[in-house]
This record gives sequence, C-alpha cells and structure tokens, in this order.
Amino acid sequence: MEFAGRLLHTCSTAAAPRKLTEMPQPQRVISTRNSNLKLANMGSRQQWNNEYSGRLTASGVGERWEEFQGTKNWEGMLDPLDDDLRDEILRYGEFVEAAYRCFDFDTASPRYADCVQESESYIEKVGLGKSGYKVTKSLYATCGIQLPNLNDKIPRWMSAACSWIGYVAVCDDEEEIARLGRRDIVVAYRGTATCMEWLENLRASLTPLPSDMASSAAGDCMVQSGFLSLYTSSKPEKPSLQAAVIEEIKRLMQRYKGEKLSITVTGHSLGAALATLTANDIANAVEDPPLVTVVSFGGPRVGNKNFRRQLEKTGAKVLRIVNSDDLVTKVPGFVLEDGGEKSRRRRRINGLSKWLHKLVYADIGEELRLNSRDSPYLSDHGVATCHDLRTYLHLVDNFVSSNCPIKTTAKRVLENTRQREKTTAVAR
Repeated sequence: MEFAGRLLHTCSTAAAPRKLTEMPQPQRVISTRNSNLKLANMGSRQQWNNEYSGRLTASGVGERWEEFQGTKNWEGMLDPLDDDLRDEILRYGEFVEAAYRCFDFDTASPRYADCVQESESYIEKVGLGKSGYKVTKSLYATCGIQLPNLNDKIPRWMSAACSWIGYVAVCDDEEEIARLGRRDIVVAYRGTATCMEWLENLRASLTPLPSDMASSAAGDCMVQSGFLSLYTSSKPEKPSLQAAVIEEIKRLMQRYKGEKLSITVTGHSLGAALATLTANDIANAVEDPPLVTVVSFGGPRVGNKNFRRQLEKTGAKVLRIVNSDDLVTKVPGFVLEDGGEKSRRRRRINGLSKWLHKLVYADIGEELRLNSRDSPYLSDHGVATCHDLRTYLHLVDNFVSSNCPIKTTAKRVLENTRQREKTTAVAR
C-alpha cells in the first residue's frame, strides 16, 4: 500500500479526470486534482509550445548524428551537456508533448481516451507541422486487467480498457533528412491518462519477459507486470501495442530499404517505460534493425538486471532524463547493484522469500540527472511540478553541468512573459 500511495500521487494524471473545459486547451491532467505547474512567469501553454516548437527544426546534426543517438553511450556529452545534444533531446520532448496535446481527456466526450480527432494529420497540426515528420500510424494500448462486469454501475471513463497512447512518425522532408544525416523514425508515447492505466501502474512486481521479446541467451529477464500488460494485451477489435508498433516499423523499414535509417523511441512517465519495452522488442523482433535509441523523460523503473543485460546486447541505446526530485523515477521496487554494502544487502535478500526478488529492479541505460531545485524559475517543487514534462524541458534547456547546473541567463520565454506582466501592471 505504501508503494501504491507513492505512485498514485506521482504519475502524470489526476485521480479523477476533469473535463477539458476545466483546464487550458489543450492541457493534460497532471498528478493532483488542482494540477498547478508553477514555473515563475511561465506564461500560457501556447507561449511555451511556441518557444519549444523551434527545437523541431534546430541546428544541423550532420555527421554527429550517431553520437547523438548514443553509439558511444553519450560519453563526454552529458556533463557538461553538449548544446547540439540538448537541442535533440528537446526536439524529441516536443514529439511527446504532441502526444499529450492530441489525447482527449474530456470524460464526457464520445472520443474520451482516443485521439481528439480521427485524422492523423491532426497530430501534425498540433505539434509536428514544422518538424519535417509525417505521422504514419496511431497507437493504442490495452489494459490486461479483467474487471467484474459493472458496466451499468460505473462510468464508462473509469472502465476504458483501450486508449490512444501515441503514434509513429517518419521524417519525410528532404531538407530535414539532410540536416539529420539520415531518415529518422519516431515512436512517441504519452504518460498515464486513464483509470485502467493507473491500475496497471500499480502492478509493481516483476514478471518474466515473453519468449518472443527475449533472446535465447537472455537468462531470467523480468519486467514490471503492468507495463508489459499494456504493451502486449489486445482486444478482438484492436491489436496489441506490441503488434501494431512492430508491424509499422517493419513496413517503414521495407519502404525505405537501402536508406540510412534510425529509430528513436521517446516517452514520458508511463510512456518512458513503454519506450524501453518497445526498443527492446524492435531490436529483437526486427531483422537487421538500424540504430534504436530511447530518449525518456521521468520514467519509472522497467526491469531487472538481466533485462538490462539483454537490452545492452541488442545494441539499443537508452538515455534517461531524470529529475532528482521526481518520485516516479524512484519506483517501483528498489535497486541493488553489485559491490560494497549493496552487494551484502543483495546476499541477505537472496535468503528471503522469492516474492521479494520480484521487486529488485535495475537502472537501465545512461542518465542525464537534473534537479528542479537548481532552477530559480521554478516556484513550486511539489510532486506534480517535478514530474511534469514541461519541467523536464525547462531543466534540459537550462542545464549546463553538474558544477554549473543552470544557465545564468533566464529563458527568453520567461523574460518576455515577465516584461509583459510588468507592462500590464503599469497600464492598470
């Protein structure tokens, strides 16, 4: 119950979803019923989106693109943070933000838990219009938990088992392909948004990875039960997320066969966990895959040490963006690495019951660690703010190094908004 309580207050949605009319359009619900992201003088979400939309066409990547995708595990690029890598991280963060903007949070809407509009061009309009990418497929995740037949006793939004979770997009603009140095395929996932996803989040114990997602020499690979359920569950009228994304990746690889390709899987919160599972699956299930990279924001733990080893052997690369004050990145379970006191703790745990082993996780990939308390522009350090994707983008945009955490100059969007507020106050 302690774990459930911690996660319940730190995932990216409200305990009781609110109508879209109760929040700035197109705002997503965050953590608590009064979702207050307090960036001092931040201004509207539209101003924020305008500020970051330029990152989708940031400076040239060119010959360094493989470094940015992690072929050298981002060695020497994270501390201090390479400016071009910063732009790439923010660019992929905007793909995730587009997934949030497209999701229908209105529980009274007939399209609740779906994309706001059926047309995939809508996704491009709200977030990817200037990116040089085209959306090729919408993705859905299905909850595998079987609830009692209470359809006549509970609201429909509480039992929505299948929900729109993100999309696949491919770079189709020749100028952008030249700037990137390759044709990039993006899979983007939003974070938790429905009650059924909440239930899956709370299934904290590890479960064996299915044989079709694990190599024969992988050993005892285990991942979080709820995340795997959302990734592999299906309904008669809707294929699993796993089947849909793998099918689309294979189709795009066949269409652009012979070209220089990359696959980037990105997500926030629950979406970060699904991104890690997706990258592992692509690297194992797709024949001769290109470089597969995960760029995750505020993700929870996903699997055990054997799962990490398998992912490393596939060649897939994982860059986790972590806010030290974000509780979601500290759950589920606990981490025990080899060596020193932690090794002795592991030996003690080996003598305990088997169920405890199902809570021993491992951190995966490389980490860019940030801290919201380093930013003078964040006026609130509550769990909602620390986990919000906008906080992550703000911290990435301002981070310099561990010795100099935040740029000395304020972000343009913050300064411009502050000036507008002063002007308005004088006019009054």
